[in-house]
Amino acid sequence: MADAAVVHIGENSPEQVAYRLMRDIANVEGKILASSESHPQKVANRQWILDTYAESLLAVRLPNQRRRAP
Repeated sequence: MADAAVVHIGENSPEQVAYRLMRDIANVEGKILASSESHPQKVANRQWILDTYAESLLAVRLPNQRRRAP
């Protein structure tokens, strides 16, 4: 039988760190993660959120595997 997947819940788990990193990136890029009628153009869409979280999680789990910007 295959091993069960390990889920990390709590402070400083890779998933938590990736989430905080995603929120920092959103802040720097001027994205809003919640609905906003006053600034609808700044609201991050679903694709941006999923892509940014996936990239953040990869950066946390495998920091040496990221491509470096020129």
